[in-house]
Amino acid sequence: MYTLSGVTKSYRKRGNPVTAVQDVDLSIADGEWLAIQGRTGSGKTTLLQLLGAMQRPDGGVVGFDGRDLAMLPETGLAKVRAAAIGFVFQTFNLIPTLSVAENVEAALVPQRLSAADQRARVAAALDSVGLADRAHHLPSELSGGQQQRVGIARALVKQPKVLLADEPTGNLDIDTRDEIMSLLEALWRDRGLTLVLVTHDSAIASRAQRIATMKDGRLSVTVTPEERR
Repeated sequence: MYTLSGVTKSYRKRGNPVTAVQDVDLSIADGEWLAIQGRTGSGKTTLLQLLGAMQRPDGGVVGFDGRDLAMLPETGLAKVRAAAIGFVFQTFNLIPTLSVAENVEAALVPQRLSAADQRARVAAALDSVGLADRAHHLPSELSGGQQQRVGIARALVKQPKVLLADEPTGNLDIDTRDEIMSLLEALWRDRGLTLVLVTHDSAIASRAQRIATMKDGRLSVTVTPEERR
């Protein structure tokens, strides 16, 4: 699925260069669940964005299904993002003036499906997260946990190979956190998704098949939860 070699990414902060990701080598198998931990500013979100074709590396190879994302033109990256990769964010990123169904449907615009196909996919995605009866509600009419379920449905509606989640439970209480993680785990298992999840929460990371830790832009040895105990 993914093969990263010597990946580096820098940006400027207050005029000074900052290396967010430095010489990262990483392989992620098809259907694997990898958790990435690290302190704020360690580079884990930048790494996730590189995996999601949202940023280009300054150096190295980001291999995805045999293609180097670093070498694709912007139109090629857009196609990968539109069809192969679903994103789940900490802050939900829902459009407040659109209904639940419209928020989910927005992810399908780049795919240019027929209206009937779009409606069918949206209905199926909402049903898979338990929100079939909330399709016409606005985000403000939902709880935080329900809003995150909409965010997950928006990622799933594209029928992606990969689900990338950036602190998906960071704005939720413990009980709702556990509900969302159980949902993500079930979707990963039932759909054969590749799941890469960034979290600062060790309880969440311990549910993954492998755990990687980032520090100062470098990725440390990845281990299974059993090996970490």
